Amino acid sequence: MLKLTAYTKQGELIEDNSLEPLKTNDIRWYWVDFDQPSEAETDLLDSYFDFHPLAIEDCIHDLQRPKMDYYDDHTLIVIHAIDAKELKKQEIDIFFGEDFIITYHKQELPVLDHIIRMVKKKQPTWDEYYVLHYIFDAVVDNYFPIVYEIEDHINEIEENTKNLSIDKLLEQMFDRRSELLTMRQTVHPMRELLYRILNSQHLDGVKQGKEYFADVHDHLIKLADVIASNRDLTQDIRDSYLSLTSHQQNKTMQVLTVISVIFMPLTFIAGVYGMNFEYMPELDERYAYPIVWIFMIVLSIAMIIWFKSKGWFS
Repeated sequence: MLKLTAYTKQGELIEDNSLEPLKTNDIRWYWVDFDQPSEAETDLLDSYFDFHPLAIEDCIHDLQRPKMDYYDDHTLIVIHAIDAKELKKQEIDIFFGEDFIITYHKQELPVLDHIIRMVKKKQPTWDEYYVLHYIFDAVVDNYFPIVYEIEDHINEIEENTKNLSIDKLLEQMFDRRSELLTMRQTVHPMRELLYRILNSQHLDGVKQGKEYFADVHDHLIKLADVIASNRDLTQDIRDSYLSLTSHQQNKTMQVLTVISVIFMPLTFIAGVYGMNFEYMPELDERYAYPIVWIFMIVLSIAMIIWFKSKGWFS
């Protein structure tokens, strides 16, 4: 679906779902949003706008790394939005040139619809650079709730208010680390892209509104720091739980060892007198059976007292 938003030189707003209004010479600037386009609509990138074949190829192939490529009469900027529900990257391809901006995306993106409404509602003085800035700003602002939600989950894991088992906590921890990795793989390339845009010699309008793009770049730096600190926190929590698990296993092995050591001499005695030899002197003794029992009980108590004195039950 095509969404055309344009302003004439007289400041009049034009809205359409076709490219017909662009045939007039009265357009000051325009924005065409290719929202989940059909194959025929995608062909317009070549047949109508005559964009570079490599730029069009980048649109067709999913999930390019965030980047900026310069061509003769236009610039291709690739950025990534994030689906908050499934935490999947959503590519937005932006063709940028003098007096126009064209966005291309294969998924529904409410953030772009919101910006279109802003342009239509109250911003007749906007131009393509304003739109470019607000696309970056809106996409990056949507990263914050995702990162903060992951941070809240990490704090819940650390506090363990639900008294979950260590195995369950570790499973959740690894899920959170995976989510942080996804965000890191998105935020860092976007930060590098904003740095390139701020230092670009090809985008004159960016220089005039440099402080706005610098503000978005600062947001990305903050996000990168938050992600890094949370990854460090997950590693600390993971190491703590693994140490606790190892300690519990050691205590269990210690108890089992004590029990085994206590029963070793008892098993030896029972094994000796359980042999089926015909001549065993002790078997003829009247009180041999209770004596052996008393000896084994005393031996067990003595070993328990000795282990306790060594601190094995602490």
